[in-house]
Amino acid sequence: MAFALPVWLAVQEELLGQGEAENGAPSCFEDFDDEALFQMFHLTRPCIAFITDAVRIRMKKVALKKPALSVDSMVMVTLNYYAHGASSAAILKGVGLTQKDCQSLVGTVSGVIAGMSDQFISFPLIREAKANVAFKVKRFCGIPNVLGVLAPAHFKIRASPYEKDTFRSFVNTLGYTSVVSQIICDSDGNILSVEKCCVGSTFEQEMWESSFKGREMEEELHGPYWVIGGKGYHLSKHVLTPVSQPANDNEVRFNEAHAKILNVMRTTLGSMKRRFRCLMQLGFAQEGSLDKKSNIIKACSVLHNISKKFSVPPPPVAGKIEPLHPGKQHSVPEEINSEALKARQELIHINFSDVSISEDAPSTGVTEEDV
Repeated sequence: MAFALPVWLAVQEELLGQGEAENGAPSCFEDFDDEALFQMFHLTRPCIAFITDAVRIRMKKVALKKPALSVDSMVMVTLNYYAHGASSAAILKGVGLTQKDCQSLVGTVSGVIAGMSDQFISFPLIREAKANVAFKVKRFCGIPNVLGVLAPAHFKIRASPYEKDTFRSFVNTLGYTSVVSQIICDSDGNILSVEKCCVGSTFEQEMWESSFKGREMEEELHGPYWVIGGKGYHLSKHVLTPVSQPANDNEVRFNEAHAKILNVMRTTLGSMKRRFRCLMQLGFAQEGSLDKKSNIIKACSVLHNISKKFSVPPPPVAGKIEPLHPGKQHSVPEEINSEALKARQELIHINFSDVSISEDAPSTGVTEEDV
């Protein structure tokens, strides 16, 4: 579950009490039939209504100055931008905005939706929630005591090649310019945490060590649990990486299970980028001012969780889904944590030493359409 049921019910109750459109006016979304609505926004009518009401409540709480447009119109322009990477000329004309005005409006609404992450993006904190997430991961791939999948999420940006140092800082391991955020998801593809917005060349291990969630995990604030991490992370007491050179069948089976759960993040990010095509290209960026990019990434993460709650399918797959980025390796080999290495070996021995263990794990996995 992306956020706790009591939170969900509390939000719904507040929306029912406060969610009417301004002055009782009909919503601008009523101009679209259901098919056109999905084509324009990649969301369904009930989901859009919930998002619009949630934004309306949040805007009242943050005491923004009275906007020139209705909240419905502001949300409509923003969701259309998220869905296609540019707002439709027809929609902008309908609300009387220019493309320049649109960018400012999208920035404002993105900040509001990003601020809703405290309600709609939640890492499991109570014992029952942790046990539930870990149980689902164990059932999915056979690895116990896992709270989520950790990965760097890269989003393409444009950077001026004339500013060579800045340009190089944005170039990632696959050779294109990007910004990168640290994301954790569960086995169902719900986003549990999204932090940071750094230049594409940033080492994921450094992001983890300086992140709030990384410090909390490594300081034992979340108990004896792991997060699944790829080759760009160091094996630690709380980050479980694959065996780099498996020496036996047990380690091979563990690596296969590790790859299976790590692939959930790939399908999750693929789903997000299909639904919110703005994430395919976030426009120009400067190294010292990434807040606007961060707000869009976080806002799309919030909307991803809400859309899953409403069981809204993502648009169909078009072409290959981008793989997760290979880990950026430091030139100096990492110092192996002997305690973590021993813990991983014990986990492999207990859970992957018997070939029949594969019969305990379900054969079905998360598909592109599930997330």
